[in-house]
Amino acid sequence: MAPGEYSGRKLQKTRQKFRWKSNEYKRRQLRLWKKDPFEGSPQVRGIVLDKRVMEQKKPASGLVKCVRVQLIKNNIQVTAHVPGNHAIEKINEHDEVIVEKIGGGQGGPKGSMVGVKYKVSKVNGISLEEIVAGRKQKPTR
Repeated sequence: MAPGEYSGRKLQKTRQKFRWKSNEYKRRQLRLWKKDPFEGSPQVRGIVLDKRVMEQKKPASGLVKCVRVQLIKNNIQVTAHVPGNHAIEKINEHDEVIVEKIGGGQGGPKGSMVGVKYKVSKVNGISLEEIVAGRKQKPTR
């Protein structure tokens, strides 16, 4: 039906229907920001509570080195993966780390790491890559 004299209701209904295609509208209406511990930001600071080792999902086998982190902005605790060989040894409890999303499908875990959606990128303000490679030393707090 063409936009004519009596088509107002029809136009309104189709507009309402196709608004759900927009991600922003959908997230706003369903209040999905509440489920995100980062509250929309790409990186978050946190304090390391303890170190953990998690087993991988079925086809792969191995131990994933993780840390439990309490976020500073909202006190939510998340489990974050520590990438790199022997990188877990460079992190101590009560260190301040910067955590970012790993980027699995639809904001979920990546590959065979069950329930791990985040990774550690910096320790006490220094990049974890630099510390593991031995180019920089981690400052003591």
